[in-house]
Amino acid sequence: MEYADGGDLLQKIFDYKKRGALFKEDEIWNIFVQVVKGLAALHDLKILHRDIKVSYLSMQSANVFLCKNGVAKLGDMNVSKVVRKEAMCETQTGTPYYASP
Repeated sequence: MEYADGGDLLQKIFDYKKRGALFKEDEIWNIFVQVVKGLAALHDLKILHRDIKVSYLSMQSANVFLCKNGVAKLGDMNVSKVVRKEAMCETQTGTPYYASP
């Protein structure tokens, strides 16, 4: 696991809200494109993340990690699924310490 020195997207959203600031449009697009490319890379490996909900209202943007250099990374693969050739999904669980109850 790599360290993301910029925290997560949820923290950044709360920080901006607390300061009364708005995201710049290019920053939003930068994060969005990286998340989509990350999902595409996972799908190429036949892995479904199944827990990406980048929304302030759902409070689940904490699984998009940010680096200070502008890189966004997907995390929390705890409920991911591996797609087999037979078009069936097989559960692939991550670390149980971070699993939701």
